[in-house]
Amino acid sequence: ADLRAVMAAYGQTQYSPALQPAGPYTPYTYHTQGYSMPSYNIKTEDGLSHSPGQNSLLSYSNFSSTPPSQGLYSYSTHGHYSQSQYSPYYNTHYNSPYLASSNISPSAITTPIPYQHPEHPAVVPNHSPESHTGTDGWPASSLYWRMIYYPLNILFIFLSCSLRVFVWDLDETIIIFHSLLTGSFSTRFGKDSSKAVSLGLWMEEMIFNLADSRLFFNDLEECDQVHIDDVASDDNGQDLSMYNFGTDGFQSPAGAGSLCLGSGVHGGVDWMRKLAFRYRRVKEIYNTYKNNVGGLVGSPKREEWLQLRREMEVLTDLWLTQAVKALALINSRPNCVNVLVTTTQLIPALSKVLLYGLGSAFPIENIYSATKTGKESCFERVAQRFGRRAVYVVIGDGVEEESVAKKKNMPFWRVSCRPDLEALSHALELDYL
Repeated sequence: ADLRAVMAAYGQTQYSPALQPAGPYTPYTYHTQGYSMPSYNIKTEDGLSHSPGQNSLLSYSNFSSTPPSQGLYSYSTHGHYSQSQYSPYYNTHYNSPYLASSNISPSAITTPIPYQHPEHPAVVPNHSPESHTGTDGWPASSLYWRMIYYPLNILFIFLSCSLRVFVWDLDETIIIFHSLLTGSFSTRFGKDSSKAVSLGLWMEEMIFNLADSRLFFNDLEECDQVHIDDVASDDNGQDLSMYNFGTDGFQSPAGAGSLCLGSGVHGGVDWMRKLAFRYRRVKEIYNTYKNNVGGLVGSPKREEWLQLRREMEVLTDLWLTQAVKALALINSRPNCVNVLVTTTQLIPALSKVLLYGLGSAFPIENIYSATKTGKESCFERVAQRFGRRAVYVVIGDGVEEESVAKKKNMPFWRVSCRPDLEALSHALELDYL
């Protein structure tokens, strides 16, 4: 069933999708024979077909078609094959050793009448599992089972293993930050306004202190990138272990802003190489300390940071804890991935991710900044990276990500309060999403 139906069961009212699901195809008849396949359901991932108000995650409508010179078989819902056209050769019961009886109606061929070629002796087929096998390991007598079962099995495996990409917003979706500074969080949820603003200012100071002191934000503020690897092509791979970033002349006397007019506007080759060095070093720091932020901020900032985290969790009723639970459930699946698309500049966004303890949830390659290009452009990059066959679910609180999700016909999970995150975790635990 459509993911939007699952979301609706959790109170997630969806927009009207731009693309409506197609209805059943009109049967096409070729001569007097027909080839048809009624509707059937395919279970995904763990095999569960139950979900709130639906039977399965994927379903297919009836369709029929008849290729020329074919149409000899008719398939029913559970794989029972009508053999009325072959009554001289088959009885109505055939018990397959290759398909479970729960999936296919039991049947068995009792006494097959062999086909008699005028120039060759009669051959009586042996349908037992012990019959001789072909080169691919299948019994040679099971040709029509291979023709039918093998493609369906491949289809089931493909659908079960298709990648599912969860595209997250950051502020006021995973973390509470901006609404603390504006006072909207305390007003909406009845919290102490002065306490909320105080914690917001405290976190803001830590975010920009880390960005400036360890992540080169003073150098890169005017040279913001959408993705950490956007200038990697300018990096010559030089060893940076003994490199002195403070004396390499990266900042020109007039400032570097004129050299960073946009994502694709480059300065000189030497200057671009120094820019790439900085982004490479940021990537190394992120990967080194994403699970050890205390070691990155150092003492006594570490104790201050831990106290701030505790107080923010109390004020926000464990909002971040609930979001991290959903992120961890997604990361625990082999065919699911978390992607972050935020309107914060890339370097401060990385600082936020680290200080809020989200480094293990988001590999740095899965973080995109929409500050300059907007979220639609970032969504297009994500779709190009993971492919059209992946399933995308957008999670956020803002109008921009919702409108982009609607435009691209992606299901949208709205987060406006902590129970929305709890419902998301519940749906993930039951494999509804």
